[in-house]
Amino acid sequence: MTPEISRREALQWIASASTLLIALPDAHGADTASTPGGKPYGTDPNLLKTYKPGDLWPLTLSEPQRQTVTALVDLILPADDRSPAASAVGVPAFIDEWISAPYAVQQTDRPLLLEGLAWLDTESRKRFQSDFAALDAGRQSQIADDICHVPSAKAGFESAAKFFHLFRNLTLGGYYTSPAGMKDVGFIGNVARTRFEGPPPEVLAKLGIEKA
Repeated sequence: MTPEISRREALQWIASASTLLIALPDAHGADTASTPGGKPYGTDPNLLKTYKPGDLWPLTLSEPQRQTVTALVDLILPADDRSPAASAVGVPAFIDEWISAPYAVQQTDRPLLLEGLAWLDTESRKRFQSDFAALDAGRQSQIADDICHVPSAKAGFESAAKFFHLFRNLTLGGYYTSPAGMKDVGFIGNVARTRFEGPPPEVLAKLGIEKA
């Protein structure tokens, strides 16, 4: 099972991950959001408030789609001896929020992601007579290897490769803006410290600066 994260956590995550993925002027630079047709959706969510299901936009993923998402995020970022798998920190829930949000960028991503998830299961059944989530990592990798690089995708796999490129970016963006992901890369920002000794000597030496 993948962990449940609160809507507030997911919304804060979207705001953080967006800065790593692409500029979102429509999503986070204005006070109101609009649907693709231009009809105002309402004011942006208050990220300090705790929301209940239904208070905001409805989520998108069905249970089978969520299983496919979970399998693919864990194929991209599996657990190792230092960090948990992507699903263990809530990346599937983050992706569900991302494609469900009414903002222009997310709504542009939505069809590509949903069509890509459907393609994964169709291709998996064609090759292995099973849904993608039910395959072992080796067979999942055989499919992913064919779509993991847009420029070298073979004929007929171009759209699937674009899907994988976007999905991988979202997985990495979501994971590395989670507490576990930030810990994995050694990010220590936003942590109160009683003292600051200044930059490490090796950093100063590399920059050619003498410590005052």
